[in-house]
Amino acid sequence: MTMLMQADEEFWLASQFAFDERLGIRLPRLTEDWDSLSWSRQIALLELWERIRGNIPDHVKRFEEEIKIKQAMLYEEEDFAASCRLNSEIAELASRINDLHIWFRTQQELDRESKRHS
Repeated sequence: MTMLMQADEEFWLASQFAFDERLGIRLPRLTEDWDSLSWSRQIALLELWERIRGNIPDHVKRFEEEIKIKQAMLYEEEDFAASCRLNSEIAELASRINDLHIWFRTQQELDRESKRHS
């Protein structure tokens, strides 16, 4: 593969993921149907996704720490409006954790496909 072709593939691969500000990770945004992709592109996508997925537990821990801090603040808070704001922020962080868990469990089933092609 020439350097130009490799650069094109790397650009294509990077373009298949978009950074999600809310979750703090890159998420898949495939521009082509999965089944229409070549085997090598499927593998490349899965390898990159596995690297991204590997960082999800760290993001979850960070959000959990933020929740603990806000819960401690909530425990001390006497102002009702401020308590409501903290509750809302805690709920948003919990929602992010839930979404990250969903993404962590998301992956293509290559085993099924590879058995079909072998």
